[in-house]
Order: sequence, then structure tokens, then C-alpha cells
Amino acid sequence: MGANASNYPHSCSPRVGGNSQAQQTFIGTSSYSQQGYGCESKLYSLDHGHEKPQDKKKRTSGLATLKKKFIKRRKSNRSADHAKQMRELLSGWDVRDVNALVEEYEGTSALKELSLQASLARPEARTLQKDMADLYEYKYCTDVDLIFQETCFPVHRAILAARCPFFKTLLSSSPEYGAEIIMDINTAGIDMPMFSALLHYLYTGEFGMEDSRFQNVDILVQLSEEFGTPNSLDVDMRGLFDYMCYYDVVLSFSSDSELVEAFGGNQNCLDEELKAHKAIISARSPFFRNLLQRRIRTGEEITDRTLRTPTRIILDESIIPKKYAKVILHCMYTDMVDLSVLHCSPSVGSLSEVQALVAGKPNMTRAEEAMELYHIALFLEFNMLAQEESTVSKLLCAAQLSNSCVLRQSY
Repeated sequence: MGANASNYPHSCSPRVGGNSQAQQTFIGTSSYSQQGYGCESKLYSLDHGHEKPQDKKKRTSGLATLKKKFIKRRKSNRSADHAKQMRELLSGWDVRDVNALVEEYEGTSALKELSLQASLARPEARTLQKDMADLYEYKYCTDVDLIFQETCFPVHRAILAARCPFFKTLLSSSPEYGAEIIMDINTAGIDMPMFSALLHYLYTGEFGMEDSRFQNVDILVQLSEEFGTPNSLDVDMRGLFDYMCYYDVVLSFSSDSELVEAFGGNQNCLDEELKAHKAIISARSPFFRNLLQRRIRTGEEITDRTLRTPTRIILDESIIPKKYAKVILHCMYTDMVDLSVLHCSPSVGSLSEVQALVAGKPNMTRAEEAMELYHIALFLEFNMLAQEESTVSKLLCAAQLSNSCVLRQSY
């Protein structure tokens, strides 16, 4: 008595029905009963293409609900931790102190929003790179001429020496002001536009022109072998500020307005002076640029060149206190504001500080110093420093609010 394999539900052969699209392959069993062959198969399909849409939607929604539960639980845990910490913080506080804390938080939030709106409204301050590009283009206070292919390129000795080992060696052989140096470049294929682009790169860190030759690896390797590979502009300018090689101007301070107008004075009031480069201060500050150009028109600059002495600029300390001078110069060379310079040297003083001590006034806070430096930056038309100091002063005010909150808590 034969048996058909298709009668066995656990068979691995295809079950053939009237509709060919319903053909499925079934394997295994999962439950047993007392009917038929003594077992009832609960068959598992390998074909998932005919899953009911409602079942698939139900499973997806179930996973989404589970995910939401986990996220909600995580959020509730964080909220609970914050609430617990806040309750512990305020448990011993008086109602007036709590109200003061809320007002300080509201003030800090309003200050943050004000700072954001101010940043969006004011024009973008000129960076060191942009000012250096203008310096190369407009040739402020140049002190040496490079002659290449019968073309003169007025440049600044200190910048090229700080940026390029080749020029540092070359310029040291001709230290006199206004020296004319004939360039002899061994790298093949360097013409006048490309030489100008190389100088632009030394000033700004960018070539300033689109030239396929700068994409040629062989030419770049030859240039690096002949001229050397400069550091980033920020690193070299910081080195120029630290060592002040080839400085050509000194900043001195006096309380005598007539002395300031005459640009002279005795040595006693000029003991404290800071070295700088005319190219840098004229590129970053229109105030200094106009001042130096006026000296050129009046012939004072010719005297300094003849005597080979650095130009001395005497500043009225009642307008620009001496203690801020190094912060200003540091920002001119690096685009960074470092207020720690104000307190790193106890020997650095100013007339305003002495007057404050004599009058019995307390020392200025960091926020007050930042605001005073902000007004000095506006006077010098040094927008980068003004913008940075505006931000710093707001942050210091916010920090003072936070500190007062901590002091109230400890009290």
C-alpha cells in the first residue's frame, strides 16, 4: 500500500496547489496533536514576500513604541537628576536669594542673546591675513626693493626674513634701508607673475592667483628646496612678535601732551618702550598708518633713515595706558586677545594706575579692563581687537554674574 509524499506535512518537497503563485516551501514542525498522523504541523514559511501588510505595520509600530519608551525613560532620568540637584541646591536658600538667582539667569540669557544679535549686526572684522594682503598690495612702509626680470618689488625685510629662510640669508647681506637686491632664481619656469604670487604667499599664506604651475609637484619641490618651506602664517607672525627681528619703531609713553605733539622728550619718561614693526602696525591700524604717513610728509622719517635709528612714537598715556600696549601689539601680530599679559609682570605700570592708587581707588576688575581696552581699540581703529574685546567683556560680565551666584550659595 503506497503513500504519497505530499500527504506528509513535514516533507521538504513543494506543495502544489491550484494557484502557482501560492507555492511555498515548508520545513519542520512545532506542535503535535491526536489528529491525522498523530501530529499537527505548525509550518514556517521561507517566503516572506506574502506577509500581510497589517502584520508588518503592527510589528514596525511596536518597535517604534518601544524606542519612544526608552527615549522617554532616558529623558525623564536626566530631568529627575537635574531636578534633584536643583532641590538640593536651593533647599537652604531664602526666597529672596532664589528670586535673585532667577534674575541672574535671566540676565545671563539676555546677555547671550544680545551678544549673538550684535555679532550678526556688526560687519566682519578684518583678519591678519586680509590686512597682510593689503600690506603687500599697497606697499605701506616698505624698506627694501627686490629686482626680478627688470621689475621692482617693494617689500618688507622683517616679514620676508621671518617667513622664508632663503630671504633671511639674502637680506642679511644688505642691511641698509632701501637696498636694491637683484633676484637670481635657479628654479626653471619662474616668471614675473609667478614670483609676485610667491611673495603674496609669504605675506598671506595663499598664492592669490590660479596657476596650473602651482599644481605641478616638481615645481613646488624645486621651490621648497631653493626657498625653504615656511611655517603657517600664525606661527611665523608669533615668532616675529616674540623676537622682534628688524624692528623699526618703538612705542613710548608720556603724560605730557606737548611732548607727545612734538614727538620728543627726555629719557626719563621714555624708559618703558615697546618694539614693533611699522609695516604691521600700519597694516592693522589706520591710526598708526596715518601717523606714519604724516611723518613721511613732514620729513621726520628722512631723519630717522639718515641716522639709521628706529622711529619713536610717543603716545599720551592718559588716552592709551601703557599696560594695554603689549595686549594691543600681541593682537596685531596674532589676531588673539591675551588679557593675562596685563597681570603677568608686576613691573608694568601706568600713569592711570598710579593716579588710582593715590586717589585710593580699588583695582580695576577684568571686565572693566576689557571695556577700557575696547574703547582704546575703537580709538586706534583696530576693529579686530574691538570685536574681540566686545565679546570678552560680555563673557567676563557673565562670569561675574555666575561668580556672584556661587558666592551667594556659599553664604
